[in-house]
Amino acid sequence: MSTMAETEQRLIERRKLLTKRCSESGLGRPGNDSIHKPNAWEFFVNRDYHLIWCNIFKAASTSWIYNFNRLAGYVQSTILKASKAVPVSLARQRYPRPTAEELSRYLNDSVSFLIVRHPFERLLSAYRDKLEQSLPNTLHSKLGVRIINQYRYKDLKHRTRRGPRYPLFEEFVRWLLCEWQAGNELDMHWTPILNFCTPCQVRFDIIAKFETLQDDQNYIIKHVHLEHMIKPEWKNPARGAQTKDVMKKYFVQLSKSQITDLYEMFRYDFELFDYSPKEYLAIGKGITIPSDCKK
Repeated sequence: MSTMAETEQRLIERRKLLTKRCSESGLGRPGNDSIHKPNAWEFFVNRDYHLIWCNIFKAASTSWIYNFNRLAGYVQSTILKASKAVPVSLARQRYPRPTAEELSRYLNDSVSFLIVRHPFERLLSAYRDKLEQSLPNTLHSKLGVRIINQYRYKDLKHRTRRGPRYPLFEEFVRWLLCEWQAGNELDMHWTPILNFCTPCQVRFDIIAKFETLQDDQNYIIKHVHLEHMIKPEWKNPARGAQTKDVMKKYFVQLSKSQITDLYEMFRYDFELFDYSPKEYLAIGKGITIPSDCKK
């Protein structure tokens, strides 16, 4: 556990780095494309406690949906009942999506924060939760069937299938890279943070990290004097811990070129928040796997 002073210094350095990288990349300039103008869609604004959060899925989002529901005045029994469905829907009843203009105005008297995570860890967590462990007949299970149909046939003549009922990680990555390269809109669970929260266009006071989550959450809660309302809880850790060995088990399925392409997809998330792909590139196979992307 770090002291408040140590945590604060770490957060100051993160903010400085973000400002520097936004300037160097030109992402801080205003423009008309999706990454050069604020995207207010996933922000939660609590006007009573002057707290603003951009909800990044697979980065402690369940915990902070819970916290914002508590701050909205919901009793715990109502929140727990909603957790069996979609807690974010409950939250949106009290936190309507702000416009970019409203968000800009609210930032003037509020503390704003987001929680980031290593892009590859976040991607794997999303894959495991939404595809590998998907429930039957859900949106993501149907997506999994489409990915399998596209990538798993032994040959086109006999169309013999092998493997589990869900897409392998390598199959998912092949599909995802094609979607990204085609410029298609991506699922919120694997959309880069750059596009989701536009951190170079929106002022964030606190950049918390999944890797230092306990200290960072403690700091946020104490900084806004809400210890009596919410706690630094971790409501929904990934089903099955993502240790280094687990990460290796999945990324060893990929070629170095696929990992390089994934890095390009999430490049700004790596650069803006000081992450590295090196240990993952070392795992990748030195072979070429055809992309199968439709031209």
